[in-house]
Amino acid sequence: MNAIIAKRVDSGTPDTTEIRDLATAAGYTVVGEISQSRKADPALQLGEGKAEELAAVVEQTGATTVIFDNRLGPYQTYNLGQMLPEGVEVIDRFTLILEIFGQRAQTRKAQLQVELAELRYELPRAEAKTSLAKRDEHPGFMGLGEYDESREQDIKDQISRIKDELERIEQTEEQRRERRRDSGFDLVALAGYTNAGKSTLLRRLAADLDVDENEGLHRDLDATAESQDKLFTTLGTTTRRADIEPRDVLVTDTVGFISDLPHWLVESFKSTLDSVYRADLVLLVVDVSEDIDEIHEKLVTCHDTLYERNEAPIVTVLNKIDKVDDDELAEKRRALSSLAPNPVTVSAQEGTNVEALLDRIDAELPDWEAERLMLPMTDDTMSLVSWIHDNAHVDDVTYGDQDVIVSFEARPAVISQARSRAGELRTTAAESA
Repeated sequence: MNAIIAKRVDSGTPDTTEIRDLATAAGYTVVGEISQSRKADPALQLGEGKAEELAAVVEQTGATTVIFDNRLGPYQTYNLGQMLPEGVEVIDRFTLILEIFGQRAQTRKAQLQVELAELRYELPRAEAKTSLAKRDEHPGFMGLGEYDESREQDIKDQISRIKDELERIEQTEEQRRERRRDSGFDLVALAGYTNAGKSTLLRRLAADLDVDENEGLHRDLDATAESQDKLFTTLGTTTRRADIEPRDVLVTDTVGFISDLPHWLVESFKSTLDSVYRADLVLLVVDVSEDIDEIHEKLVTCHDTLYERNEAPIVTVLNKIDKVDDDELAEKRRALSSLAPNPVTVSAQEGTNVEALLDRIDAELPDWEAERLMLPMTDDTMSLVSWIHDNAHVDDVTYGDQDVIVSFEARPAVISQARSRAGELRTTAAESA
């Protein structure tokens, strides 16, 4: 699929690096580029002369698609489609992102979120088709698509249905998160922009390459996370166990942020971000090899997104230190100190400083507490002792004739549950006496 890239900026020189990367990630071959520095034209996004130049380049190259890095309104899409050779499709960056999401969606939840985002994108275009049809203008297939009077209501009905199903999935996932916490797991989430190296870092933090031993706790999640130099390699969530003795830690990788996403797209993937919002600790992963202004802008966007709903502490991880020298790293740390006052610097690719990051995770997660329980000897006592061994760090177990004393350290939630179960044993023992 050959494509022409088009981008307009209000002032300055248009940067098409990201949109080219997105196009490549979606499977397009970029065969040309048109850019312009001027205020947006309400009818065409580009100026009329530049739009005519775009049509000529499409004709010369035989491109089948024009990809705008700008957000196109329904009427701009229609007008551009009228100017281009027949059969040429016009899409904007958000349609392109949805194409990539659709290609990468593996789980039912991810597929639903992609479908929801596509419908939210299509709804105003369906409304525009209705308006054009009432004026006896018939948008062609490569403009806005054929007019269907019932389509607008169909979209609204589908949006409602998908939101209901996503809500049910999220309720199930929240129950699983709580079960993991009750079982003594600390939940750590990786957040950050796409291509920052989150999946590679997850592989470094993982105690092993799969989560089979935890399958019963999170069988809804993928067992592996790809590490590739691609945008949106991770679309769903991937969870692995990290080795931080004596803790049991589950680390979850999530879909990456990307700049300038519209509200409807972020909202469609809200439930994926709940893995971040409801973690005990968030690792905000940053590609430190990027330009300092770009890093700063991305950190601001991430913080705005996370602080809106997130209550867990955030640790900034400056990744890819293998790509910068010591002086550049020190300079960037100083420049970012207000947004990342105490970052951890790592190279996930080479494994540099990963042990220091594990120590930092341990330090930032909720403190464990010490407990000493005296349990009466009943038929169910050994079951509780076994459960404490599975969900806590046991220091000592002393067996007497009539009771068992267990000394251990654990998360507060585990201690509370152990006390409750110990109370039930005492009640049972008293009733049997």
